[in-house]
Order: sequence, then structure tokens, then C-alpha cells
Amino acid sequence: QVQLVESGGGLVAPGGSLRLSCAASQIIFGIYVMGWYRQAPGKQRELVAVISSFGRTNYADSVKGRFTISRDNAKDTVYLQMNSLKPEDTAVYYCKGSRGSYDYWGQGTQVTVSS
Repeated sequence: QVQLVESGGGLVAPGGSLRLSCAASQIIFGIYVMGWYRQAPGKQRELVAVISSFGRTNYADSVKGRFTISRDNAKDTVYLQMNSLKPEDTAVYYCKGSRGSYDYWGQGTQVTVSS
């Protein structure tokens, strides 16, 4: 059974940093497009960042220059380094793996940016 397990969320003050991790199992991780999404209360889930199997990245405008997505295919893990965090970054962050018509989601990890 495919599993994506996120970790690294928590409470951080504005301007702080967090690093999220998403460990995959039971998939050929290296061929999957991996992405981070987030959903704030009362809002739709939105794309934050995505990385292709070749390492090409794309970011939402709201996080460009502050967030960095990366992957370690040897560890079947994708990361999201989040710097200069703002209160509006508060959300549940989800990891997604995509390959053709297959999409797999993690359970999410809460990120709260507050003083």
C-alpha cells in the first residue's frame, strides 16, 4: 500500500523557518512528480511547489523566493524548506505524488505561523 508520510510541521514565529519532509513507500519514487499543497481554514487546497522526476521546480507566486522544494531519490523523500514565514502561510501542508493517472496524498502536517 502506497504511503506518503509528512513531518516537520509545528508552530513558528513570523520570519522563522521550518523544513517539511515527506517520506514515500511502496512506489518507485524517482519517477513520480512530487508536490506540496496547503489548505488554510475555509479555503481551497492550493499548490505550493512541485518538483519533477528530473528536478525541475515550480512555485506558487506567494512563496517564490521564500520556499524551496527538493527531493532525495535515494531516500524516497521530498522536502519543503520554508523561510521568512508569514502568518498567511498557516495551513495544513500536504504532500502529493503523481504519475500518469495515479495521485497519492499524505495525511498532512499543520504549520502555524504566529507570535
